[in-house]
Amino acid sequence: MIPAGAATAGTVVALALRAAGLLDEFFALARPEGQEMRRIDPTGAITTRQVPAPDEMFKPEIDRGLLRGMLLDSLAPGTVRWGRALERVSGPAEGPRRLHFADGAIVETDLIVGADGAFSRVRPAVSPATPQYSGVSFQEAWFDDVDNRHPEIAELVGQGGAHAADGDRGMFAQRNGGNHIRVYLVQRVPADWIRASGLTPQDTDGIRSLLLERFAHWSPLMRRMITDNDGPYVSRPILALPVPHTWEHNPTVTLLGDAAHLMPPLGVGVNLAMLDAADLALALADAVTVDDAIHVYEKAMLPRSTETAQILEGGAEHLLTMEMPESS
Repeated sequence: MIPAGAATAGTVVALALRAAGLLDEFFALARPEGQEMRRIDPTGAITTRQVPAPDEMFKPEIDRGLLRGMLLDSLAPGTVRWGRALERVSGPAEGPRRLHFADGAIVETDLIVGADGAFSRVRPAVSPATPQYSGVSFQEAWFDDVDNRHPEIAELVGQGGAHAADGDRGMFAQRNGGNHIRVYLVQRVPADWIRASGLTPQDTDGIRSLLLERFAHWSPLMRRMITDNDGPYVSRPILALPVPHTWEHNPTVTLLGDAAHLMPPLGVGVNLAMLDAADLALALADAVTVDDAIHVYEKAMLPRSTETAQILEGGAEHLLTMEMPESS
């Protein structure tokens, strides 16, 4: 179970990277030691450790930024155009479709792939579904130069991920590259809990005081993940699309990744998005028409994502329990 911030490369991602010819580059950048997983109780005692074998490369970690850079660097210059915010999609279902950008530009195309995340501007072209709040929220905290500046936290977390919970609150800490640790402070709270407390998301000291009250019975060491972070918190309410999320076939528009199947952050988001992209690319390369390719792609993607979403439905609650997270 790996919340956002890093990605694992199990069999699913390996298939996509191999199809893109990037598997060797991935292994050169990945951190196999990041496969370590620890369970910690609220006192700070390590109760379980899963340590990878020295040669184990089944699910090595890679920071999102490195993964994104590797993928972008493999493309011809100009393939990705930055600074173009999409506002809406128009045009008949049979095409051509029109992309309306915030700068007033309009682009016609025979295929639109909505790979634009939870709040996709492409999704309304095929589905009225919108993400719903799960009832669980994260406060993200960062710790920099951890081995030197935060050695006790670094030792507690180890080289991979560490999870602790008491049934109502939880923490998930994850080692990132560059000697950083990212911590998610997990609570079951209303979506607007910060503003309802008279605070703003920028009020770091006020939010810290609230968190310290809510984690008051946790040990001083564990509470340092609340008090010692470098910089402000980032509020991340956990959203998910309805399960199942399907739509009527459209010959010119399809979705992938979170735009198609936003789920709780339990280690499958990046993996499924990359598999979606690989399946769609191969379908487009082999099919006679765009319509045929979308049919082939969605025939594989929709049942797969539905099955996974059903397994993970309500899964953000698991981060509040003492169950050991399972990497995906």
